[in-house]
Amino acid sequence: MATPLDLDRTTGTALPRRSHQNFETWSWLFMRASGLILIFLALLHFTVTHLVTDVARTNIDFVGRRWQNSLWRLFDWLLLTLALAHGLNGVRWSVDDYVRNPTLRTAVKGTLYTVTAALFLYGTLTIVTF
Repeated sequence: MATPLDLDRTTGTALPRRSHQNFETWSWLFMRASGLILIFLALLHFTVTHLVTDVARTNIDFVGRRWQNSLWRLFDWLLLTLALAHGLNGVRWSVDDYVRNPTLRTAVKGTLYTVTAALFLYGTLTIVTF
C-alpha cells in the first residue's frame, strides 16, 4: 500500500518522498505536447498544400517558391522532427510492451533508432539544401 511518506527502516522516521520523474515520465509528457502541436502543424500543412493550393499545382516549383521563405523551411523541419520523434516514441513503447525477448528487443530498437536517424538526416538534408 502506498503511503505519502517513505519510512526509514532503521529509525522509523518519515523521509521526504523522492520525485518519480524519470525518462518515462518525460516521454509521456512529450507525447501529449508533441501530439497537440502536431495536430496544428499537420492541419496547417494540409490546408496550405491541399486546400489553398490546387493539388495539381503542388509540385517541386511550389515547394521551391515556398522554401524561399526560411519560416516555411523551419515549419517543415519542425513537422518532420516532431512527427519522427513522436512516432519513434510510440513504436518504442509498443516494442517494450510486446517484445519479451531482451536480445530481440535490443535488435528491434536498434533498427528503429537507425531508421529514424536516417530519415531525420535525409529529411533535414533535403530541407536545408533544396
